[in-house]
Amino acid sequence: MKQNIDIELLVQQITDEVIAILGNSQPSFNNHSFHAHDVETLHNLGVARIGATLGVKNIASHLAPIIDHTLLKADAIPSQIESLCQEAMHYGFASVCINPCYVKYAARILQGSRVKVCTVIGFPLGATTTATKVYEAQLAEDEGAQELDMVIPIGALKSQGYDYVENDIASIVRNTRSLVKVIIETCYLTEEEKIKACQIAKKAGAHYVKTSTGFGSGGAKVEDIILMRRTVGSDMGVKASGGIRDRQTAESMVNAGASRLGVSASIKIVTE
Repeated sequence: MKQNIDIELLVQQITDEVIAILGNSQPSFNNHSFHAHDVETLHNLGVARIGATLGVKNIASHLAPIIDHTLLKADAIPSQIESLCQEAMHYGFASVCINPCYVKYAARILQGSRVKVCTVIGFPLGATTTATKVYEAQLAEDEGAQELDMVIPIGALKSQGYDYVENDIASIVRNTRSLVKVIIETCYLTEEEKIKACQIAKKAGAHYVKTSTGFGSGGAKVEDIILMRRTVGSDMGVKASGGIRDRQTAESMVNAGASRLGVSASIKIVTE
């Protein structure tokens, strides 16, 4: 597997670092300095967290590669999308999360960069038909989207239409090549419904479960992240989104088990 860093060397350096810390000796990363893309690579390989004592000089380097830099406002204009993309490249964010109408535009700006194009499907209500969601997802993918944040049919879940919900998710997974994140909109669900939604998303083959659209009655909560992580285990991503406006909140979500953050206050979070 071709990577931009020597993974074996980096793992060995991390091991040496831990041993040095435990032995109270002075650790050193003589041959490699961490950058945002290195942290992103380690996240993609399954490393959940990298602490500052392991060579990341500040928490911004830890958070930036797991942030979806987000602009989903109805009145967003092209110049704002361009700024969003430039900021994402500058700070090393994982993706830009934008409405489908701007996917092609963002993909052109981000071409050749590490930043992914993420868009939303069935957003924000999740109430379009499965066929409509599939078409929307495929069109977005054709125009350059690499990650799809889809909203489940919330009413179907709450009325125990579990087969319908599973098929809704699985249809997107089966008919696209993209990474699929499933928005369960936790603010409308009981604890039991949150667990069931996560179980269904995992069974349907999705890659992430996500808390919120940011357009509901509430956003991400630490207790929901803990519950979602416990439910899906370590082999599936958990995205916290909605109401994350400062570094302390972002850190609390990561510490609770979030492996991706959907935020619009991204720059504030990584620079404050």
